[in-house]
Amino acid sequence: MPRNVLIAQSGGPSPVINASLAGVLDACFDSGAFGEVYAAWHGIEGVLLEELIDMKKQAPRELSLLRKTPASGAIGTCRYKLGPGQEADFARILEVFRAHDIGYFFYIGGNDSMDTAAKVSDLARARGYDLKVTGVPKTIDNDVGDEEFKLVDHTPGYGSAARYWANLIQNANEENRGTCVSECVSVFQAMGRDAGFITAAARLGDPEREMPLLLFLPETGFGLEELTDRVHNLLRREGRCILVIGEGFHAGALGEARDGFGHVEYGASASTAAQRVVNHLNRSGLPARGQATGQVPGVLQRGVSVYASKVDLEEAYQVGAKAVDIALKEGSGWMATVLRRPGAMYEAYYDKVPLALVAGSARRLPSAWISAEGTDVTDDFIRYARPLIGDGWPEVEIENGLQRFARLEVRLIGKKCPAYVPCAMRRNGDAPC
Repeated sequence: MPRNVLIAQSGGPSPVINASLAGVLDACFDSGAFGEVYAAWHGIEGVLLEELIDMKKQAPRELSLLRKTPASGAIGTCRYKLGPGQEADFARILEVFRAHDIGYFFYIGGNDSMDTAAKVSDLARARGYDLKVTGVPKTIDNDVGDEEFKLVDHTPGYGSAARYWANLIQNANEENRGTCVSECVSVFQAMGRDAGFITAAARLGDPEREMPLLLFLPETGFGLEELTDRVHNLLRREGRCILVIGEGFHAGALGEARDGFGHVEYGASASTAAQRVVNHLNRSGLPARGQATGQVPGVLQRGVSVYASKVDLEEAYQVGAKAVDIALKEGSGWMATVLRRPGAMYEAYYDKVPLALVAGSARRLPSAWISAEGTDVTDDFIRYARPLIGDGWPEVEIENGLQRFARLEVRLIGKKCPAYVPCAMRRNGDAPC
């Protein structure tokens, strides 16, 4: 009797996350090797709450639209951390898997999600439950893997975020040229936490370095004083400046909020690095007419499908399909990965790496890709990143003048286990974990 499949996703979304979901689903449906195919509603939380969706009952039209649908609305995501002291959660996961005869678990996500997948794989092995766990990489931050790029060349989602920033900077430069007599400094804040890959991608909008553009990457450790000196010098030469800072820029305390994994949730913090920089520059006495203004694109850079890279969309789909092949042929404890063949022409290929090697990894932008002065990236970075943003615009489904996204029917299957409150959701008076 073929065993059943469960798919889930976790962490921040991306413009191509549903392309990976579609890749997993299509490969499962086409293989004929599986029984039912379920998705957990809102990631591992959906597993704990036994909230599962029957994907075989979805309309084919809606499933086909997944490849053109951004963000995580299709099956939901979460930021739920499995850690020490949550033995009840671990037991609950296996209880749900056993009740629904789950033999294959595909988890789409970033470094913390791969940590969750590795823990589930180890748990099943330790308790004698036959379960094949395979990770599917996803993060716009590009921080999964190693700085030698031997485990993962780049993560699905990054190419689209990079394309967003390349186009944004092109347009921002036109704005800054026109308004510099009143707004001489345009400050933009990029996502990426402590990794500078997204900030670096702004250079793709000006590969010939014709704009007055400064990049402040988290890896340099620069603070407000170094930033102010560089901005003042550029203003004296050019009369205007475009400044891109990573959200992890050292601008002082921001009243940080944190997610379930302990990471700073910059969008929920009391202030932003960009606002701190704008305030500081305007107090510094700018040596040019006008003032500094700031913009924080926020979730737009990880959830807007019109800027998705066609290369990224295809690779996200293929790495999802590869995960199914790995589960069938290689067993448990792997993550599907995207690698790059040597040579001048860009060509990706797909392989596997042990989950244990990527779980909780935090790759930074290599120092060799940061310019000597620290406020730009090298041509080697441009050669690395340029193929990932692709050429041309993605195909976008339009209906009544608006984008048409996949709308799955979130009808949960019948529950077979007792009601359960996950450890991280328990309050005073609830039973301890």
